[in-house]
This record gives sequence, C-alpha cells and structure tokens, in this order.
Amino acid sequence: MRNKIVDAAEAVAIIRSGDTVASSGFVGVGTPDEIIKALERRFVQTGEPRDLSLVFAAAPGDGADRGLNRLAHPGLIKRLVGGHFGLVPKLARMAVDNHVEAYNLPLGCVSHLFREIAGRKAGLLSKVGLGTFVDPANGGGKLNARTTEELVRMIEIDGEQWLFYKAFPINVAIIRGTTADHNGNISMEKEALTLDNLALATAAKNCKGFVIAQVERIAASGSLNPRHVKIPSVLIDCVVVAQPENHVQTYATGYNGAFSGELRAPADRNVPMALDNRKIIARRCALELPMGGVVNLGIGMPEGVASVAAEEKLFDFVTLTAEPGIIGGIPQGGLDFGASINAESIIDQNQMFDFYDGGGLDLACLGMAQVNGRGDVNVSLFNGRLAGAGGFINISQNARRLIFAGTFTTGGLKTSVVDGQLKILSEGKSSKFIDKVDQITFSGQLAATNRQPVLYVTERCVFRLTPEGLELIEIAPGIDMERDILALMGFRPIIRAPKSMDVSLFSEALMQLDDRLLNRPLAERLSYDADRNTLFLGLDGYRVHRDADVEVIRASILELFHRVGRRFSAVVNYDSSYIAPDMTEKWFSMAAEVERTCYDHASRYTTSAFMRLKLGDALARRDVAPHIFETSADAHRFVE
Repeated sequence: MRNKIVDAAEAVAIIRSGDTVASSGFVGVGTPDEIIKALERRFVQTGEPRDLSLVFAAAPGDGADRGLNRLAHPGLIKRLVGGHFGLVPKLARMAVDNHVEAYNLPLGCVSHLFREIAGRKAGLLSKVGLGTFVDPANGGGKLNARTTEELVRMIEIDGEQWLFYKAFPINVAIIRGTTADHNGNISMEKEALTLDNLALATAAKNCKGFVIAQVERIAASGSLNPRHVKIPSVLIDCVVVAQPENHVQTYATGYNGAFSGELRAPADRNVPMALDNRKIIARRCALELPMGGVVNLGIGMPEGVASVAAEEKLFDFVTLTAEPGIIGGIPQGGLDFGASINAESIIDQNQMFDFYDGGGLDLACLGMAQVNGRGDVNVSLFNGRLAGAGGFINISQNARRLIFAGTFTTGGLKTSVVDGQLKILSEGKSSKFIDKVDQITFSGQLAATNRQPVLYVTERCVFRLTPEGLELIEIAPGIDMERDILALMGFRPIIRAPKSMDVSLFSEALMQLDDRLLNRPLAERLSYDADRNTLFLGLDGYRVHRDADVEVIRASILELFHRVGRRFSAVVNYDSSYIAPDMTEKWFSMAAEVERTCYDHASRYTTSAFMRLKLGDALARRDVAPHIFETSADAHRFVE
C-alpha cells in the first residue's frame, strides 16, 4: 500500500482471536487511545477478537478508564504480560482474581525483550530479578494459580546465576507517533517520549505480524526529514489519525512544548513544597544527592526530591533521569510522570535500561510499601493490590547507591512541625515496617552481599542496610524512639548510636544544599574506622583552587597518622571533584607523599572515566600504584 491511512475500525479488524498484541505507552505518554478504543468497541459489538495475549512494559492507563483499562472485558484477554499494573487497575484485578493468566516482569526486561524478539533471539539474559518474586525460586513472576508456563528460567554461566526471559512472537504492535506521511513513515516531534516504538514495530514485523500506528496528523509523502523519522514505512502496515481527545501529550497535559523539546520553560516556574511529611522526606533524600552524578527518582514520594532540588538550585550539579528515556530537566509527577520539563535528551526506553542495568545510576530514590528486618522491600503486590514492579527491580538492583523513601505509617498519618520538632497528630493505621513482606521486589540480602549502600528514609527516622539487617541511624527531633518508632514495628532493628535528623529538614528556610553538598566541612569528609584501621576520605565535590585546599588535606591525614601511631588503609572518593589545572602538580605530589608516609593500602574511586584516567596517570608517574575503581564497593573490597 502506498497510502496506509485507514480509520481505526479498519485497523483493528486485522487483529485475530488468539493474537499476542503489544501496546506502547507510559502512563498517558504515547498511549494509542484511538486504537485501543476501537479494539474495545469491536469486541463489545461483535465478541471478536477473543483470548488475546496483551503485552506492555509500563502501564498505559490513567488508573481509571483510559488506556488499556478499556480492554478489561471477560473473554477479550487470555494472558497479561506487563511490567507495571498500577495505572491499569482493571487488568490488575483480572490477574489477582485469577480470571486470566498473568505475569509481572521487570519493566526494563520487558522493554529489552521487545528488542530481543525483534532480532529473533531466544530471549533475554539478565541478572535483573535475582532474589525477587521474579526469580523462579520465588514464583518466576507468575501472579496466580492459572498461570503455569515458565517465562523465566534460572541458568548458570561460568559459575554465575542468570535469569533467562523467554521470547515469544508478537502478532500485532500498536504504537504512536506525531506525524505520518501516506507511505507510513512516522515522526514523533510532539511526543514527550519515544519509548519502545521502533523495537515494538520491528518485533511485530519480524514475527510476520502487523503494526498499527496512531498519529495526530498527515504529511505529504516524501516531506518528512529522514532524520526525524523514528519508525520507517517498511515497518508500518496502517496508520490511524486520532481525534484530539485521544491523542493528548499526557493524561494531565494536552500539550506542553517543554515536554517535547519544542521550547524551554522558564527556570523559575517551580513552586516550593509546603513543609509537610513529603517535603521532610524529600529534603532528607536530597542530602544524599551526588554532585555531578546521575539520579533516578521513582513515582510517588520520591518525586518530591525534584522539587527540592529545583528550590535549592541544584540542577546545575546533578542530572535527574526517568526510566522511559528522560535525561536531565525536571521529571514530572502524577499523570505527567515519565515526561520532563526542559530535558537534555530523550532516548528510547530500552536504551535507558541499558544504561541503568549496566550501573550508570549514581543514586536512585524509590518508594516503599512494605519493609522487613532483612531490608527486603515490597512495592509490587500488597494488601491484595497489584501495582507491579515497573522499573523498580532494574533500578534498585543496579544503582550504585539507593534510597527508599516513604512515610513510616500509612492510612491517616497526620503530623505538624512546631519549633523545629516533628509532632504526630494522628498515627497511620498500619506501619510499613513489618515482620514479613507480601512479595519481595527488592532483596536486602542480595544488596548486602553486593555491599550496595541503602538507606530507608521516613519523616521520623532513617534506617540503613547492614549485613545483619536494618539499623536505626537517625531520629527526628520531637520523636520518642520507643513510642513512635519501635512500638510500631514488626521487628526490632539494630540500634547502636542513632543521631538526630538534620534540624534544617524541619525549618521553612532553604537548606542551602548547593553550599552544603559542594563545600562540606573537612570533619564530615574524613572518618577513621579503628576496628578496620581504615581512613575514609570523601573528596566528592571537593574543589582544589588554592594551595590551602591542598594543605588542609595533607595536614589532616598526617595528623591522623600521628594520632593513630601506625599506618592505615585508605579509601578515597573522587566523585565530582575538581582539581584546577595549575594545582595538579601540587595536589598529586601531596597524594603521593601521604600514601608513602601513611597508607598500607589505598584505593580511589570515581564514576568519571576521565577522572580515573587522570588519577591513574598522575599517580603512576609518581611511582604510586594507581588502584582506582569505578564504584565504592570495588574500592572497599580492594583494601579489605
């Protein structure tokens, strides 16, 4: 066909009973509602097609009636394979009630499966999901008794455990773009995300299936710039022009040019959050932001970290990302989630998960619904509600550092801040810290084994993950540990010497985070563990411009050496540090001197490949062994 433009009814007529149908969409971003509505209409009017297998990565829906929620009809769906179910509750209920076969797989793994299917591969090999409910030892992602086929298998390669996600044919792909020409070339200039549209279309086409594209407008054949074409005509079977109400940019926003990169919104549009539980938690999380680092913020409570970062003017020092392909800008929340104002780049979803799975995130801040004493977290299935894992497993398992954020209790919690003290006005009906979680979405045991730094931040206290379990490390001013924390927990955490949470969290004034994170006092950068005889030196964000910046580090390390009276090991964090070119010689001469004088073993780490090369060359030229690593865990393992 040289003219592939058809109406929606004609397009969905190609879908047959028993087909596997994959749909694009992330919440309301890129969700092809015109085609989904037509498919529902055909089934209601004719009873066909029946017994479809429906595949989706994120949850293309609004939590009510739009998106894939429209397809939750008995007889229409036989099987669900989804990454996230939170915004398609009607489909989730069919899964929980055992009415359809249903699998919840990590969103990133579903996204990558589309690409593997496109290449006619046997499936996806990944470590993502080990130790969670996706692990075959814990159910293999199956959601009910009706679901029996094994889509996930454990295999061993060179003594290491991997998960194998089985590929399957996709008969129909439903995707969405902005503009199509009559030949079927698709551009996406007004879309907030590109998602997996290209991989999905390629997968269906290479499975001898069909590809239906929804757009908002038609251009003359040959008029689209080939560099702007995201899905070429050879992959498209038919194109449907949507009614405007079925092609909004997100379910919350009809169109915002700052989402698609058409324009940049003013930087001062951010409205400061009120001083409540959400802001207290977001502020405490923001204290962990790595200057110069790359961060992912999950949906819900973690979204507040972006608002705090904007209020504290931190966007010049940290890059926020979102899993559907957003890099930079201000990630949005609610039904705008997935979009970003003033993004630096928008890449495909599967490419973003390549970055995440490979360890590209310096920090992730995610939500939590249930936590047990081992540090396991559940966000996917609790109290009979299927939310699904989404990108949570990919992100939490592979981020270099991790924060779980949420209120301590849920269901009616009310607090106030009075004179810098947190007061509990009405306690929530249930605690999130319980003896046993309903489902393991994050394995604390696996994280502890991998020495992944993990914090659990609430409005009233902070825990950290240790090999022995959760340790209580901070308590909010005004909170009684026994009454307001321990009495409400289903387990007793480790308690050593908890300190007070930072008082600035509970003040209306700005925290001055830019200054605090970049210019931390030396006392906070240097710590010595006598039991391990190891110095930990945090030079992250440290700026070396003057002789004094060099000498204060030299003097502090030599003072510790004389005080301890013996040599010690050292682990030095160089993340986001800066050494002025005219100070390089003095800095590295100092570093070599203190290593020869004070250290038994030393390791240094930074996520910057350029800095690792710079450190390695400078130290090697001074006859110092350049033990330089990318991660904190690797650096710690070396000195131990």
